[in-house]
Amino acid sequence: MKVLVAEPLAPEGVALLRAQHEVDERPGLSRDELCGAIPEYEALVVRRQVHVDAGLIEAGRRLIVIGRAGVGVDNVDLEAATRAGITVVNAPTGNTIAAAEHTLGLLFGLARRIAAADASVRRGEWKRSQFTGLELRGRTLGIVGLGKIGQAIADRAVALEMTILAVDPYVSAEQAANHGVELVDFETLLARCDAISLHVPLTRTTRGLIGTKELARMKPGALLLNVSRGGVVDEAAVAEALRESRLGGAGIDVFEQEPPVGSPLLDAPNTILTPHLGASTAEAQVAVAEEVADQIIEVLAGRSARYAVNAPLLTAETARAIGPYLPLAEVLGRFFAQFSRAGVRTLTLEIAGEPAEHDGSPLVAAVLRGLLETSTTERVNLVNAGALAKARGISLVERRSQESDPYAALLTLSGETDGRVTRVAGTVVNGEPRLVRLNDYWIDMAPADVMLITRHQDKPGTMGRIGLMLGDADVNISGMHLARSGPRTDALMVLALDDDVPDPVAGAIRANEAVLDLWVIRLGMER
Repeated sequence: MKVLVAEPLAPEGVALLRAQHEVDERPGLSRDELCGAIPEYEALVVRRQVHVDAGLIEAGRRLIVIGRAGVGVDNVDLEAATRAGITVVNAPTGNTIAAAEHTLGLLFGLARRIAAADASVRRGEWKRSQFTGLELRGRTLGIVGLGKIGQAIADRAVALEMTILAVDPYVSAEQAANHGVELVDFETLLARCDAISLHVPLTRTTRGLIGTKELARMKPGALLLNVSRGGVVDEAAVAEALRESRLGGAGIDVFEQEPPVGSPLLDAPNTILTPHLGASTAEAQVAVAEEVADQIIEVLAGRSARYAVNAPLLTAETARAIGPYLPLAEVLGRFFAQFSRAGVRTLTLEIAGEPAEHDGSPLVAAVLRGLLETSTTERVNLVNAGALAKARGISLVERRSQESDPYAALLTLSGETDGRVTRVAGTVVNGEPRLVRLNDYWIDMAPADVMLITRHQDKPGTMGRIGLMLGDADVNISGMHLARSGPRTDALMVLALDDDVPDPVAGAIRANEAVLDLWVIRLGMER
């Protein structure tokens, strides 16, 4: 496939991509040039300068994956990508150490006033008494956002004999304690810490996280560090607190506007300002490039990416356990959409047996993908299936059970239409999907591209007559299963076919007096 690298990427990452795909490195394209070029590509790689907005995504008609070589995805319209069924991946671990070390560098620089002292010496001054610093040992460091970078900082701050507090609603007290961290609420962190370091994404809730009110609650003379995202701090409020000496210093690596032309921080005292250098080490550039390349390769190969930010995330353990059932779930959704005949607003997916022990969200997404592919011309995949279903008023309830006898695993999809419940179930045998239940009938059959299903009166000769009619139309039968509710009552016959069934032939079979109902199911599965 074709990959467009729209911003500079370390050669090691490009080499990984080029080993399996056709890669064009075209940094510096204007927006119009990028929109004109993108329709040719299945993958796009960006860093932070290219803004992948809805217009660019719409132009990328063949795009399968967008890779952001870095942690955040602020410059990618996730909602538009999800609607379009495009997986967005990032590289959240490659720059962890670089960002942590840069944060600590800013902390040391502020505590010992290194930048100001350096400038003084260069002016020919020798004013040692003006640059008395602070020791970090025994001080309290507050970390807002205890993710990978926050944890790396905490590990190093423990070695500096600092006390570490943190705020993070998604981290347990036990996990925090493993890094020598005490979890507290935000107000407590502001009041107790001698230095506060921010490591959160820029969202509606984190924009302006540190403003006038928060600065007023901080300890007098405290230090503020931001190596996360511009906009997380109110730059004007921070500059004012520095001028009034309420804030002891600020180490800022990211700005609301970059470069920060006109920022009040530029002439504020006691600052160290760096041009977004958190990930700027030679080692981090290579690690980030290789990490994002690995993610793109996985997605283009049809596998789940470890760091997909808008798709069901699978751990290695979950991928091994759930992976074999994803094709089955998709088959059930596609089969159900045709077998039920009418639109269903609420469906239930029962996950029983082995897969019930794991995250079922990928199975839910796979069912929705199969269900929707029969009724929309939009590209549907595991990324946007949930969003497309919601837009159509369809909801799917997931239920789990450990009991799946006599099967090791059983997936059952059911829903009510016109007062009638439709139910389809399947399992996996030797790695292949098997249909095992259609409504109240139990069967055992591999799904086929084309299947003819009849519910008919169990009379002698009925099956033969249906076979003859298909034979006369040159439709070959490759497999068959018959299920009965009782002798000479009614029966369900499922025929796997090598050829499609012409509508006149289906109509003629349906007209047979013994045939109570008929379905032609076209799964369109790849052989």
